[in-house]
Amino acid sequence: MGNTTLTSALGWVAAAVGTSSAFLQYRRLRRRGTQGVSLTTWTLLGTLAVFWVLYGVAVRSWPLALSSALTLPWQVMIWWRLRPTTRTGAVVGSTGAAVMCCLAPGLLWGWSGAVVGAGGAGIISRLPQLSRLVRTRTSVGVSTGSWALGAAVSAMWVLYYARSRLWAVLVVTAVAGTLSLVIALASQWRQRRAPETVSCATRALGAESAT
Repeated sequence: MGNTTLTSALGWVAAAVGTSSAFLQYRRLRRRGTQGVSLTTWTLLGTLAVFWVLYGVAVRSWPLALSSALTLPWQVMIWWRLRPTTRTGAVVGSTGAAVMCCLAPGLLWGWSGAVVGAGGAGIISRLPQLSRLVRTRTSVGVSTGSWALGAAVSAMWVLYYARSRLWAVLVVTAVAGTLSLVIALASQWRQRRAPETVSCATRALGAESAT
């Protein structure tokens, strides 16, 4: 298998797995609710998906364009279930931040600058979700599998970018993937602690009733 063929294959596999990752989070929201899921994170991810579609088309990276195009509808459905109309300030601010992260470097250095800016915004997009997991007692709406798959997808894109010699975007993708893995582990830890929290609360209520 030639270098170009292998690189393309990595991109197509990443595209398929990336779509599955978003689907898992949407399914989790439908079944378990939205508790613990960050609206800011999913606003940023959806906005960045639009950028990656445009970039993929511009440079004829069809795996990247298709991956983002297939993932975007699931991201929009996740975003809508988080009731963005009740927090318009957060939505506008997140969207504006993502656009500026892509636009400002793009105006200065073209697509290469925009890609690095988008990668940086991708890193930033994970932070609100991680913060929410730390601050919120329950995270039943967060799909551990989705974020774990997201980390795996990032690893595939790192290989893709390495073979394409796109070093700057490789670095930011690696950092974003590491944060996705941290979110998956934090989600698993939080969900394992949830039964203990409920049990403690139940015992406390029982003690109050007894008195």
